[in-house]
Amino acid sequence: MLADLLSECFAADLEETWERERTATPVRAFAVRLHATGCSLRETTTILAELGVERSHQAVWQWVPRLADSGCDPPTAKPSRVAVDETAVKSNGEWSWLNTAINLGTKLIFDVALFGRHGTDPAAAFLSGLVEKHDLSDTIFLVDQFGYRTSLARLGLNGRVDYTDRNLIEKWFHTLKMRLDRFHNSWVGSRQGVRQFLALFAHYYNRLRPHQPLDDRTPADEVLN
Repeated sequence: MLADLLSECFAADLEETWERERTATPVRAFAVRLHATGCSLRETTTILAELGVERSHQAVWQWVPRLADSGCDPPTAKPSRVAVDETAVKSNGEWSWLNTAINLGTKLIFDVALFGRHGTDPAAAFLSGLVEKHDLSDTIFLVDQFGYRTSLARLGLNGRVDYTDRNLIEKWFHTLKMRLDRFHNSWVGSRQGVRQFLALFAHYYNRLRPHQPLDDRTPADEVLN
């Protein structure tokens, strides 16, 4: 059973990324995804020790950005409705603002981005990044009354204020913050470290976490099928 779990966590395209590591790639992938799904660094290293792999908390944490950089981008898509919003997060006593976009049809997280301030300019920068990755010509963005509404007009994108259908993005923020509240020590570090964790968590949400409304498929599966 354990061998099957390790096998499921291994992706062949990670092999080159991690070829110089002294710990076997399936074990590293397994450890990083354990951490993403809810285990603290301490719990993760304890599980590894049970497998006969003795590694430090720092070693496991250093594996996180390697997975985050090795294929976390969601599939390209032409969505009909996308909710965008921001929420405040805190690391090392400093506030940052997490911007997120989610496809309301497939529940796919298109992108996450962290900024040192909030308002129209960061919102416009975030939307510009989305335009580069996806065909959004026919997309309707669901937003609140603040910076995003102005940013959509600035970029010539379609959007409207909505506080009902866009509730999905609030649920995603809640899922993320439940994870962070339990293991807040993961956020002691640089803003870059926070970005790396967010990329990993979005990868987990898109490609590994089954969703009951999608008949237990992942959002990535929903897009590709």
